[in-house]
Amino acid sequence: MYRNKIEELKKWKNSLNRKPLIIRGARQVGKTWLMKEFGNKFYDKCAYINFDDNSRMDKLFDGDFDLERIIQGLKIESGVNIEPENTLIILDEIQETPKALKALKYFCENARQYHIISAGSLLGVAIHEGTSFHVGKVDFLDLMPLSFFEFLEALGEDEILKLLEENDFKMIDVFNSKLKEYLKLYYYVGGMPEVVNIYTINKDLKEVRKIQKELLDAYEQDFSKHAPSNIVPRIRQLWHNIPTQLARENKKFIYGLIKEGARAREYEIALSWLIDCGIVYQVNRVNNCKIPLSAYQDFNAFKLYMLDVGLLAAMAGIDDKTLLNGNDIFEEFKGSLTEQYVLCQLKQCTALDVFYWSSERGTAEVDFITQIDGKNVPIEVKANENLQAKSLKTFIQKYKTSINVRTSMSKYRKEDWLINIPLYSIGNIKTITNM
Repeated sequence: MYRNKIEELKKWKNSLNRKPLIIRGARQVGKTWLMKEFGNKFYDKCAYINFDDNSRMDKLFDGDFDLERIIQGLKIESGVNIEPENTLIILDEIQETPKALKALKYFCENARQYHIISAGSLLGVAIHEGTSFHVGKVDFLDLMPLSFFEFLEALGEDEILKLLEENDFKMIDVFNSKLKEYLKLYYYVGGMPEVVNIYTINKDLKEVRKIQKELLDAYEQDFSKHAPSNIVPRIRQLWHNIPTQLARENKKFIYGLIKEGARAREYEIALSWLIDCGIVYQVNRVNNCKIPLSAYQDFNAFKLYMLDVGLLAAMAGIDDKTLLNGNDIFEEFKGSLTEQYVLCQLKQCTALDVFYWSSERGTAEVDFITQIDGKNVPIEVKANENLQAKSLKTFIQKYKTSINVRTSMSKYRKEDWLINIPLYSIGNIKTITNM
């Protein structure tokens, strides 16, 4: 399995301003695999230490921050003779020992010759809750599930992937129907590494769904194990309500749909916990189209998405026949899955900040809006080939944006006011909008 983040790790390794690196990401998105794969491929030696339920590491970091002493302890724990420059030090589940997280500051200031990567499934929660941490003393890398492009690579479709990466739309059009089938398959399988790996081995969709449900159960167990007991019921309510919210035509999150009379203040902490875990994405409304978009966020109006399109399909109880058969994806839930997919690709492939826009009266809405090369780009999402874009036209008339995108099952075409990007190519939005 190949992950594009390897390329970013190579840049980090060779950076003159390299700091200890923290990989952020939800449980089971492949953080441990990525760190080990990178270490084994690009270093002479790899010293792996797991802090989960590790009392020895608790004691090692409980004293002062004598880095020579700490390195000696890491050598003993890993069984690897750690040498600067040619050894990758991997500190997994580092949030379990808060002082180890704090120690990264001292490695940054006094021992940059050591190459250190750390990760933790609940690292975002730990930092948010006040674990001692020093901004500016570490580098960050966000890891998400496999993108659609990475999914194709895992299936061995290297030649089709090459066409997509090169934006060779004449050849892409030839294989349009095949790409649509792979896209529908990705909606079902998603990008969680374990799930993708199982599918590549046996092509068993029932096994795929079984693994996805086990992952969903594991997230719920984390709620009970790690979250304050008084907010666990609200975390569960929010979590289970996401498919219901996305099934609505207007996908703005409404607390009253969780239970009658529910208010935002009751669920603020629960929502923050889900976001910090990395298993939920919050997309805020913007009420203007100026730069920077972040300055015009309405934090009281937002949409919630899950971290993976396959997990959303699993939670919604969508079976393989419903999703994969027929010309359309399907009728009831296709818009929700398509928006979920597009959001994930925007984040996985381009790391863009994403918002949505709606008019003051709510009569028009653009699914997503982002900023590319200093320009605001609205994105209208269509689940099939119905290409009416009334809301997008309203937006363009109001804000006179020069780059406007519709992504759909239709083939690529560029018009005076609009670029239609096929859904299977949306991960290349940065390069396509500059063509």
